[in-house]
Amino acid sequence: MWIYNNQPLNDPENWYGFIYEITNNLTGKKYIGRKYFSQAKTRQVKGKKKRTRVESDWRDYWGSNKELLADIDKYGKENFTRKILKLCETRGNTNYWEAKYQFDNNVLLEDNYYNDWIMIKTHRKHIKK
Repeated sequence: MWIYNNQPLNDPENWYGFIYEITNNLTGKKYIGRKYFSQAKTRQVKGKKKRTRVESDWRDYWGSNKELLADIDKYGKENFTRKILKLCETRGNTNYWEAKYQFDNNVLLEDNYYNDWIMIKTHRKHIKK
């Protein structure tokens, strides 16, 4: 379950994605990342390709970091907390805020983070002010 403002998040309404923090409750080690609520899917309709959006695996998502996933297997999901830090309206906002949270928390410099790299590709016009 994802926690947002101390409440479980069940319905993302019209949000595009979110910035999250997964915490190992036994060691205190954390991971900051992003996840989109939907993903693009292409299907054939009357001989033509049609692009639609479908819900992503956000409800069951536990991050992409191999060390984090190994610890989840080792200690069990019950020993981790998944918290949403920020809900975002666009893909660009989601990408920007992920990098901002990662840089602000020095995830590459601190040993108490699982993050090993920060990757961002965004443009000024993609960020809503």
